[in-house]
Amino acid sequence: MFYAHRMKSICVFCGSSLGNNSRHQQAASELGKLFAEHKIQLIYGGSSQGLMGLLAKAALENKGRVIGIVPDFLFAKEPPMKDLHAVHIVSSMHERKMKMAELADAFIALPGGFGTLDEFYEIITWKQIGLHSKPIGLLNSDGFFDSLIAQAEEQIKLGFVAKSFWEQLLIETSPSLLLSRIANELVRSGPID
Repeated sequence: MFYAHRMKSICVFCGSSLGNNSRHQQAASELGKLFAEHKIQLIYGGSSQGLMGLLAKAALENKGRVIGIVPDFLFAKEPPMKDLHAVHIVSSMHERKMKMAELADAFIALPGGFGTLDEFYEIITWKQIGLHSKPIGLLNSDGFFDSLIAQAEEQIKLGFVAKSFWEQLLIETSPSLLLSRIANELVRSGPID
């Protein structure tokens, strides 16, 4: 059981493209459905396209609450999903990440491109330097993040990343297991304001 009352909102970083692996697409849809079933508000980049669109569509189709954060200059390229409960318009990518961090109780990265990795690395860096203490998860569907994990292990070996910090990251291949681990982390860390 998820302690959904502890997880009010989770921000998900993922691709604005579908990619060519149906397992990644299924993982995004499954996660969106789970958010709705457990009354977890989805905070995401607002796009109707790619994995972002599948994620939001699955949440909305299952009566979930979805909030999009969209930079004004991306409106034409990545039109916002229709029927979102709210869309926050921001003026830059940095402002988008700041708004996501403000609204979310935790973060999950799904497969995606450079933008997804940028968002993931920035939020984990903010945690490392003490700007937040919220859980961060990687949904490693079909081994997508294996090379990123290997890179982090190399950084640990060479003394650039503390092993104790990296071990705080929650990594799972199953959306339901990842949400359970995030819920447990939130319970362990105390109440959410």
